Amino acid sequence: MLEADLHKQLRDFPLNVHLLVKPGEILVLMGENGSGKSTVLNSIAGLLSPDTGSIRLEGTLLFNSENATDMPVEDRNIGYVLQNPAVFPHITVRENIAYGLKARYKPKDLVHSRVNHWLRVMDIEGLGGVKAGNLSGGQKQKVALARALAIEPGLLMLDEPFTALDTESIQSVQEAVRTCVSDLQIPCILVMHSVADALVIGDRVYLLNRGVNRWEGRPSDMPGAGMQLST
Repeated sequence: MLEADLHKQLRDFPLNVHLLVKPGEILVLMGENGSGKSTVLNSIAGLLSPDTGSIRLEGTLLFNSENATDMPVEDRNIGYVLQNPAVFPHITVRENIAYGLKARYKPKDLVHSRVNHWLRVMDIEGLGGVKAGNLSGGQKQKVALARALAIEPGLLMLDEPFTALDTESIQSVQEAVRTCVSDLQIPCILVMHSVADALVIGDRVYLLNRGVNRWEGRPSDMPGAGMQLST
């Protein structure tokens, strides 16, 4: 379970957010550009520090302003995929997916098995030996997702992960994310603007407006369902 109580003064308004995401649950974080979504993700990941508050994942305190706890990014066991897929262009797809596992000193057999699994799930088996810098944007996004999921993180965070994918790929990747989150029973935060995608993959929607929660509930109950938020 993830519990985050975040308070940070942004340039134009204060961010005051309380999130509770259960194991196996996908929380869709929505809101117009500049509403504070990226600050929420970056604070949980450890890339930014809230002014005050606390972040707890699986019972472990990642951040607490009262006792100056601020766990390093690399120790938080979070899979984080950005909107613009970050891959290592000079190494192969297989090596990209294996990177997090090797950094955690996982056995070679496990690394091989996990990499093969996610190559298959993301339908990129034929690209295993290709340098990641030679891939299309959609292919890079699949590699970034596979790398994040391969480590079996304690929390998965995805920032607009489907924007670079074609319609057929979106469906297969959504199914892969949904299955992984459910099977591993990990909490997931997914930032998106598409209400249609939220209806397909989300369990709950948290709608941000200028740093505060405007609405929270099931995607099907969201005000204005069927409309598209401005990007």
